[in-house]
Amino acid sequence: MRVARRGPRWVAPGDWNAFFVLALDNTTLLVILSSLLIGAFKFPPDLVLGRIVPGTAAGVLVGDLTYTWLAVRLARASGRDEVTAMPFGIDTPSLFGIVFGVLGPAMLATGDPILAWKIGMGVTVAMGGFKLLLAFFGDWVRRLVPRAALLGSIAGVAILLIAFLPALRVFADPLVGLVSLTLVLVALIGRVRLPGGMPGALAAVLAGAGIFWLRAAGGWGPAPATELPGLALAIPWPTLAWAETFGAVWPYLPLAMPFALATVIGGIDNTESAIVAGDEYRARDILLTEAVATIAAGLCGGVIQNTPYIGHPAYKAMGARAGYTLATALVIGVGASLGLVGILVSLLPEAAVAPILIFVGLEITAQAFVASPARHAAAVAVSFIPAVATLVLIEVNGLLASVGKGAADLTGDGRLAYQHLLALGNGFIVTALLWGWALVSIIDGRLGRAAAVFLAAGLATLVGLMHSPLPSGALFWPWSAGSAYPFLLAAGYGLGAVILALLAISSARAERDS
Repeated sequence: MRVARRGPRWVAPGDWNAFFVLALDNTTLLVILSSLLIGAFKFPPDLVLGRIVPGTAAGVLVGDLTYTWLAVRLARASGRDEVTAMPFGIDTPSLFGIVFGVLGPAMLATGDPILAWKIGMGVTVAMGGFKLLLAFFGDWVRRLVPRAALLGSIAGVAILLIAFLPALRVFADPLVGLVSLTLVLVALIGRVRLPGGMPGALAAVLAGAGIFWLRAAGGWGPAPATELPGLALAIPWPTLAWAETFGAVWPYLPLAMPFALATVIGGIDNTESAIVAGDEYRARDILLTEAVATIAAGLCGGVIQNTPYIGHPAYKAMGARAGYTLATALVIGVGASLGLVGILVSLLPEAAVAPILIFVGLEITAQAFVASPARHAAAVAVSFIPAVATLVLIEVNGLLASVGKGAADLTGDGRLAYQHLLALGNGFIVTALLWGWALVSIIDGRLGRAAAVFLAAGLATLVGLMHSPLPSGALFWPWSAGSAYPFLLAAGYGLGAVILALLAISSARAERDS
């Protein structure tokens, strides 16, 4: 009697643990996104919870479903049970970069949340298109851009925006915030195992929220919202509403594209990690999926890109197969469409969630130094400087607004200092990337390449990709900048390029003569 051959199993008990980790990660990011947009930038809750969150979750749905299919296909092709799907979800660094660098500034500049949302959608679609192109050239880009430059530019965002600004939320309610922060530092940084093996992030949020609600019940603190939002169906249908405002998207692309580039390079690294663990995925399939998922998110009203997550070997060690990505896709996609995120936003105080952001900022910053060669540490550090200017600008603009003033009210040295901050802060991601790239080249003795990077920096300055003197950070043609400052900066970069080129020639000649 012939026994039918059993196909590979793509669901296993380990999928349960993996599902809780991946689903909690994505749910936390959706709650953070909602809290920042509603609390910090005053976006209407209906817009955030009814369009932005479901649209962003749609990208998770598309990506995790596709990764589930890729894992099942690989298991069938290889005849192995042990194939683990690649984890996938919302990209953490770009969440904060887009909120603080695109959505927030667009909202403050226009006062129109619908327009700001459409700009965010357009930026997300553009990032997806950029990643779609890079999917075919990812390995080349990875070899070209130094890791220290790429990670350093993002680390500046991490420590100065992702970590510092939430730290202010902790000190706004220290009883809640410091308890939550303590648990985050002990469990996530110190790797101390909590009782019952409870995840550190979950324990921190529950402890902070528990203190908040017990204090409110006793009448000792601020009163929470009196009513929880109800469940409401919000299907993320595709729309082209963003297309009519695509012209307003251009000034924000210099900030957004390095984040897209980072996920492409990260996707290649994650694929290599999975191959080492025994699951031989094609990098092109992984990258094309994240590109398509990001475009889908933008078309459906989302504002944050998606990416394959670091940690495939950890999920494999849990015994996960492909069931956990399927479950995550359905829970995140359906849960966001039913309004469950709105309930969580109402239940979780900002001070309890903020420490998780501090942890994320610390981890990203530490990774930039650890994952880069030690000799490139200065290149990572120099990438922070433009982000400092952006942070100061955010705080200065907030302080001026609190007293009913604006940058136009500044005079004398104060106005001059503000203009310098504006030039250094606008396009800060591009500035950080090119500065880090140039310094890596100098450290490695590749002065000709450093000269080329300086020349590129000068050209970028002439059109406002970096150092734009305009308050909005908009791009411009060199003759329409309204200021001679871009020409002065471009000339400085040009002279620097000439010096580096001459030194490169001199060094090459000395080597030949020796």
